[in-house]
Amino acid sequence: MKKNIACIILAAGKSTRMKSETPKALHPLCGRPVLSYVLDLVRDLKIKKVIAVLGYKHQELRKLIPSGIKITLQKKLAGTADAVKTALPSLAGFKGTVLVLYADNPLLTKESVRKLLARHAENNADLTLLTATVENPAGYGRILRDKYAGISGVIEEKDADDYQKEIKEINTGIACFNKDKLAAALKEVRANNRKHEYYLTDVAGILYKKGALTENLSIQDVSEALGINSRTDLAKCNALMQKKINERLMRQGVSIVDPGSVFINYGVKIGVESVIYPFTVIEKNVKIGKRCSIGPFVHLREGTRVENDVLVGNFLEIARSSLAEKTLIKHFGYIGDARIGRKANIGAGVVTANFDGRRKYTTVIKEGAFIGSDTVLVAPVKVGRDAETGAGSVILKHKNVPDRSVVVGVPARILRKKR
Repeated sequence: MKKNIACIILAAGKSTRMKSETPKALHPLCGRPVLSYVLDLVRDLKIKKVIAVLGYKHQELRKLIPSGIKITLQKKLAGTADAVKTALPSLAGFKGTVLVLYADNPLLTKESVRKLLARHAENNADLTLLTATVENPAGYGRILRDKYAGISGVIEEKDADDYQKEIKEINTGIACFNKDKLAAALKEVRANNRKHEYYLTDVAGILYKKGALTENLSIQDVSEALGINSRTDLAKCNALMQKKINERLMRQGVSIVDPGSVFINYGVKIGVESVIYPFTVIEKNVKIGKRCSIGPFVHLREGTRVENDVLVGNFLEIARSSLAEKTLIKHFGYIGDARIGRKANIGAGVVTANFDGRRKYTTVIKEGAFIGSDTVLVAPVKVGRDAETGAGSVILKHKNVPDRSVVVGVPARILRKKR
């Protein structure tokens, strides 16, 4: 990306329409904050000069911002034009293109932004808007054009008349500006009478009246421009992002039997030839090896590690645990904070009782162990190599099961030693 491009990310907003105290940019989308996807986009575009405008609960948002991004604060949330004006002092002396992105547009791709920047540069434009044509434009600002089909402005829906509301060409909000023309136009933006906010979209009309050149790029996939203003929008974005994640995994050699009923967080690693069955939830920071079988009705929680050739079956929750290769857990149960060795066989209904009301403790099950159905392992506890527990056994904490021994009962006691 050329050095004469700067980017302003607008991330100051609240979650008013979401009825939430969490900033809109921090709501989770497939296991990570919405803002993280926009930060990834800027990184992938290799833009060196980036300013993030924060406002509401900025202390929480700062934790996500990489060190190379300049942070400015919008002390009073007075609209998008005011937010951009807040960022401009950080671009003192900069000459070139300013790309404006929004923290609540997580689906936008680098390919679309590159096309927008290219259109802006090729035409030496003062403003280039990313637009779209949709059948149902409700909620979006409409693109206004003059009799020569040139862009003459943008009207927000709440300010539009009945005729303007029929316009199907919408403004996505994503735009490129000539920095000097933007700075001059911002001085002329007046507060909206209804909300007393300053709209960045007003810059289009101001530049038009000055004879500036305004261009647009019409985006083909309208879903890329979907912003998050409500929990309904968040759910739509989540479904679209989940579809992308599942399709990427399938291209990489993972079989997902029913992608519509499988929920996999961003960043999950799954090896080739593994199969994910319906109604499976896999949270962030989970790694699954090759040739594994996961599900149906399985919940793998954050921090779980599954090595190659593992079978994890029906109605099972696994949390913060590691399963070595060729482990079998085919039926319902709960495995939490466990370290399970290779070729272990965990029966139906097994529970690792990892929490005593104050702390969580680890269960260790070593290589080749056989854990009988309905066994309860009260952590911290260890089951030795090639050991067995009888059905319904309760292994009390610190009562470790020796290698190659068979234990039964409540509480469990050694029945015999295996040869």
